[in-house]
Amino acid sequence: MRYFLYCRKSTESEDRQVLSIESQRQEVLKAWDKDPGVEIVGVYEESMSAKAPGRPVFDKMLNEIERGIADGIVAWHPDRLARNSVDGGKIVYFLDRKSLKDLKFATYSFENNPQGKFMLSIIFGYSKYYVDSLSENVKRGYRTKIAKGWRPGWAPIGYLNDPATKTIIPDPERFPMVRRVFDLALTSAYSIRDLTRETHRWGLTTVQRKRIGGKPLTRSLVHHVLVNDFYSGVITWQGQTYPGAHVPVVTVAEFDKVQSILRRSTKALPEKHMFPFTGLMRCGECGSAITAEHKVNRYGSRYVYYHCTKNRLYHPCRQRVIAADVLEGQFLTFVEGLSLGPGVLSWLLDQLKEREASRLVEQQATFSARERAAQTLAKEKANLMTLRLRELIDDTEFVRERRHIEHEERILAEAGLAAGNGETWIEPARVLISSHERIAAWFREGDSHAKRQIVEALGSNLRVMDKKLLCEATFPFSTDANCAVCPNGLYGLDGNRTFKGEPKIFKIIRQKWERRDPQLFAGVALFKELLERDRLKERALKMQKDPKMKKGPKVERTWKTGTDDRLAA
Repeated sequence: MRYFLYCRKSTESEDRQVLSIESQRQEVLKAWDKDPGVEIVGVYEESMSAKAPGRPVFDKMLNEIERGIADGIVAWHPDRLARNSVDGGKIVYFLDRKSLKDLKFATYSFENNPQGKFMLSIIFGYSKYYVDSLSENVKRGYRTKIAKGWRPGWAPIGYLNDPATKTIIPDPERFPMVRRVFDLALTSAYSIRDLTRETHRWGLTTVQRKRIGGKPLTRSLVHHVLVNDFYSGVITWQGQTYPGAHVPVVTVAEFDKVQSILRRSTKALPEKHMFPFTGLMRCGECGSAITAEHKVNRYGSRYVYYHCTKNRLYHPCRQRVIAADVLEGQFLTFVEGLSLGPGVLSWLLDQLKEREASRLVEQQATFSARERAAQTLAKEKANLMTLRLRELIDDTEFVRERRHIEHEERILAEAGLAAGNGETWIEPARVLISSHERIAAWFREGDSHAKRQIVEALGSNLRVMDKKLLCEATFPFSTDANCAVCPNGLYGLDGNRTFKGEPKIFKIIRQKWERRDPQLFAGVALFKELLERDRLKERALKMQKDPKMKKGPKVERTWKTGTDDRLAA
């Protein structure tokens, strides 16, 4: 009799204990290879779940059986053929019609009679019950996990699944990079394509898994990261949102701002050339916008000019064009004037170090105070339980006092979480102050995109009047000469008076940071990125001069103990 050999393996959890397709084929051939009454005329294999009808390979095999090419099916177990009522009923119906004359299994003996078909239907029904029960158990586990604040399934990029605690933890390598993606997106100066290009330059890749991963991010994945509210501490599951217990990458306000930026019209006008300073300046005479265009003289030479759009109907503007190289030179002069001086720069960085040290001392003292408060609350809860067990208080009083203690514990936990994220105004201040001596070099060496970003971060109220650039520097960047030579100027004082309080520059940066000033955060993100580029360039130059840096320090291995001599020393 002619038979089809059918092997199936599902990639889902229902078949974790089932043999692979190769093993199934070997087991079946081993059982029926020497039987002269079994002739294998075709082999059908597929990797697909059988809990729902619609398997293309299985359906094709049944069609071939209806055509009379084979008379029976050989499989490892009946549940390889069907785990749903439709496919199971189709097999039994084919047996009734004599289209299917026999079934053979390596783990089960089947006879084509009423008793055999009855037992086969029971096995198919049990297989369906197993799948349905497993599905309910999995859904119940998902609901329990979500109620605890944890997302089922694989963690998105920037996070890792902790197999020990069954939770989601920040990826120490990718979590900071994902935060940098959001920081750049918050500046409104990067498109999805630009952000994808930056992630490729950083070396950000997906997590390497058994068969997939380890590849650079695509534009669609970068967009998915920016619109995924999981990064703001929220879990969305089956259309419902739940508060997550994982560490968020951004705040809800920052995530909402990114969504508003992405919702802006992305249909750009056709543009053949990129002009770095258009849209930033106004005409000093009429207030119209400044635009740019290419011009070709009679000799074929090309020039770029910036000029007023002259959109005011009742205000005729007499301003003339200004060459692009002249305007860029004036921007460079403006940027070069933003200097604090090496002495003041060093003094400010030393002041930041002192404040950082004192902050760490205060943080340790606060942490100790929170620990003592937590121990006190735990002791009060234990005492409350003792009083209730001794029936010294009734249920009403017990519930009221326990709710009060739990409320105090939540407040204490939120305070600890807010203090534990390590975010202070000191790091943004250090980035802004350290950038003073490098801004001019960044502007000279940068491309049009970088120059535009620097101007957006440094300048305000930009105007062009009589072919001259008029602009004001944003704080803490200033062209005031007094601030460049006298630290008292940074305190906001005049003359030779001294002041031992907080410098004015620190006070304003702290105030901007506390109210989450978008211009401050955009500037910090930009300058942090540029400082990181300088650091990588310096490292590359050192590696070229010293090839030994590429190999790293030599480690002598003690193979008997499995430890490094360097670490033991």
